[in-house]
Amino acid sequence: MKVVIIGGGSSYTPEIIEGLILRQDEFPVDFITLVDIESGKEKLEIVGQLAKRMIEKAGVSIELSWTLDRREALNRADFVSTQIRVGGLKAREKDERIPLSHGLIGQETNGAGGIFKAFRTIPVLLDLAKDVSEICPDAWIINFTNPAGIVTEALLKHGMHKKVIGVCNIPYNMTQSAAEILKEDPNNVRIEFIGMNHFVFGSKVLVNGEDKLSKVIEALVNQSVDFSPANIVSSGWSETFLEAMNMLPNPYHQYYYQKESTLKKDLKAYQDNGTRAEQVQVIEEELFNEYKNPQLDIKPEALEKRGGAYYSDVACSLMSSIYNNSQNIMTVNTLNNGAIVDFAEDAVIEVNCLITKEGPVPLTVGRLPQQIKADILMMKAFEEQVIKTSISGDYRDAYLAFVMNPLIKDEKKAKVILDELLNAHKQYLPQFDL
Repeated sequence: MKVVIIGGGSSYTPEIIEGLILRQDEFPVDFITLVDIESGKEKLEIVGQLAKRMIEKAGVSIELSWTLDRREALNRADFVSTQIRVGGLKAREKDERIPLSHGLIGQETNGAGGIFKAFRTIPVLLDLAKDVSEICPDAWIINFTNPAGIVTEALLKHGMHKKVIGVCNIPYNMTQSAAEILKEDPNNVRIEFIGMNHFVFGSKVLVNGEDKLSKVIEALVNQSVDFSPANIVSSGWSETFLEAMNMLPNPYHQYYYQKESTLKKDLKAYQDNGTRAEQVQVIEEELFNEYKNPQLDIKPEALEKRGGAYYSDVACSLMSSIYNNSQNIMTVNTLNNGAIVDFAEDAVIEVNCLITKEGPVPLTVGRLPQQIKADILMMKAFEEQVIKTSISGDYRDAYLAFVMNPLIKDEKKAKVILDELLNAHKQYLPQFDL
């Protein structure tokens, strides 16, 4: 069995290598190939050498290789994991800095920055899907590349390869936190998720069939636990909001339901310490200096500062579940297929699914609860506009995506920021006539 990791030079890679090592008994991988592009060659070599030492220390029988030749790497692949960042952290810095400079939220997967990350990413992954369909048509693409929901929908609707599943660590983080609140084994806790990637809500918290949502909401009111990953600083939620919504928000909801206070906080952080992307570049430099140490043969604890903790638990568990036809329940990004009545069949949602060897089967949720229906349908229409623009490269389509986004919603600022970001990223936007 062969796993190919696209974006193998990423600082996240030791996380997934560790996950594959730990699951070797249930998910016996024979070959792992790390793939990157020319500009990532040095990092690929560093990560490859660390991964090699990790495999040797674990004493598992996995043959590891790394290459810049993607098509060669895909030969006989069973699973293809994607974790790319087109333009690198410098592009992310622009995604964050430019909106903030105009008084709007600058974030890598939400608002104007998230839109441009999708614009840069979707054409690249559609090209990958074409290669996969030609070279290893039976392989599953496991997409961790953000914005995961938008990218996954673009691939499923417009790509040549249909065996695609999107993953995110936010539902995992929320489940772990709920288990901590309830003092339960996380394996016994299941949150019923409803919505879309980075805009998903928890409508129930089930422990042995009993809904413990009210207890978790009470703990959130008292701010006794933080649902947020390392890359998002939470301000907590008001009692009124939580009790009125009667659902669990995810950490990204602060950008929408606490927009003013979050923007104020982000602007202060931007002025005091630079953007999150600039901070991550410092963390990355420290990580890669650590990765270079020839004595290092485990995933370093410092990686958790990077914000991608538990990625391997999601991606590797999903691959193992497909391989073993486990029919366990996981939260993934996949086609709606009737799970949420208010969405089209081919819309991609983030929902609990039964994982089989044929892929995910969404569990029926029914209709969207009234308190979130308008916001979720608006966000889905916005996502569809982003996908349309990523393929068309039409300026008016891009402008509409900006105007439709609730973190922008200003027709004059939309044009100014759109023009600035188009100019800043033009080398990564071949679909646009720039």
